[in-house]
Amino acid sequence: MTVTGAIGAVCMLPLRAIISASVALGIHPNVLTLIGVLINIVAAWALAVDQFMLAGVIMIVANIFDFIDGKVAHISGKQSAFGAFWDSTLDRFSDLALFTGLIWLYAELGRKDYVLVATMTLIFSLMTSYARARAECLIEKCKVGFMERPERIVLFMVGAFTDRMANVLWVILALSVIAVANRIYYTYLALNKLPMPSGTFARFFFWRDERATIPYDIWVVVILIWVWFVPPDWLRDPAASGMGLLGYLM
Repeated sequence: MTVTGAIGAVCMLPLRAIISASVALGIHPNVLTLIGVLINIVAAWALAVDQFMLAGVIMIVANIFDFIDGKVAHISGKQSAFGAFWDSTLDRFSDLALFTGLIWLYAELGRKDYVLVATMTLIFSLMTSYARARAECLIEKCKVGFMERPERIVLFMVGAFTDRMANVLWVILALSVIAVANRIYYTYLALNKLPMPSGTFARFFFWRDERATIPYDIWVVVILIWVWFVPPDWLRDPAASGMGLLGYLM
């Protein structure tokens, strides 16, 4: 049992009750998906008006619905090809809403630099999902790259609750760029029947490990250390005073 695995197991305790209640009430999983998106739009509004703590709480509620829809579909026997399409499509709307909230906030604050950072993070986040979808039209599976949607959502919550959203954006941007590169390279190797990279560097930067593993825990710890301990001034965090290191570079 890894640290992230233990956290996941603890979180599942209340979620099982919610899943059972949803099945008992006969709520269609597609409705749960839609409710999750609508609540995430409210979270985006909270981000846009600089109410990060409120946004974090709303995101927790929204992503309960986002998590349980697939479980409810499986248990109730309501899985379908359209349901998978619906879920994937509405996930993109949720992502777009949250990033748009941040972009609105930074535009209101006159922070063109973080409008650009948030926009680039949005682009590469969407490209991470798109690269996998296109790759899996050509190969069986392309689940490589660390920064997938669950990691992005959790980091959004961390940024909201700790008021370290600038740090979080840089992490998501950097690891999303790597994830897109991973998926392009993986697809190239798979299509040309070439061997996959091996070694320690490939283990951590050509990401193929599952969640709740020791390498995954290491990445999570490194990310959390970065988010919490890097001084906001260094990143010219919109909430921080002073120009910081980035101010001299831009």
